[in-house]
Amino acid sequence: MRQQSDKERLQELAQFLRTRRARISPIQAGFPDSGKRRIPGLRRAEVALLAGISVDWYTWLEQARHIQVSAQVLEAIARALQLDFHERRHLFLLALQQFPADQPLAGSAISPTLQSFLDQQGASPAYVTDERLNIVAWNRCASFIYGNYEDMSARERNSVWRTFTSPYVRELLRDNWENHARHRLAQFRASYANFTGHPWWLDFIGELSRTSAEFQMWWQQHDVLSGPEGLKIIYHPTLGRLTFNQLSFVVTDAPQLTVTINVPANIDETAEKLRSFQS
Repeated sequence: MRQQSDKERLQELAQFLRTRRARISPIQAGFPDSGKRRIPGLRRAEVALLAGISVDWYTWLEQARHIQVSAQVLEAIARALQLDFHERRHLFLLALQQFPADQPLAGSAISPTLQSFLDQQGASPAYVTDERLNIVAWNRCASFIYGNYEDMSARERNSVWRTFTSPYVRELLRDNWENHARHRLAQFRASYANFTGHPWWLDFIGELSRTSAEFQMWWQQHDVLSGPEGLKIIYHPTLGRLTFNQLSFVVTDAPQLTVTINVPANIDETAEKLRSFQS
């Protein structure tokens, strides 16, 4: 049964490569226009040339042969075939049966539609984080509750850094700070698995380890976690005790971004207090 499963997987990989190759014109790939071709797209030899691998090796992949292929070769093929984020992950899943160790995606630009969605959350603090847990977008309520993000440096807008270094955050969470900090660190550790050895992560981890004894100690425990915190209780200096249920989801067309919304858990108390700040 396992052999049959592998056979079908390799056939799926071969068909996927052929369809991706067929959609790219020689001009798109940087080759001169040599006139009409018998079949659309690139030739196998051209893909192999662009990827820096042998023609035989690439041909075997399109023939669904059972060969060992490295992540480096797959990255080269993904570039040659101009695969997007989703297609690249699909390629790795078919070839290696695992997702790639993604490098940071270029930029964390927020679309006007996503920013509008955040703004429409009204009395629910809402923000967006990237794969490094940097807060890259927020609504007015989030800035009022958690601090003025506009005035923060890029490092201060990293939610892990701020959790472990900000006295304001400690006072905001009080007795709940340790649970929150451990949860945030476990999320960060789970994301780090995709970027092990990357210079930004190594520099950040080293600097925060020197700055926070708690971070240094808990980092060594290798706890990993994903998902929201559930019920969240904070103590705002103006509004007092607030309770939220936390909801998080990935942005479909920007999978490096996660939207988090803190929905008031007590409509008569928390929601009313938050509405008062807007009036």
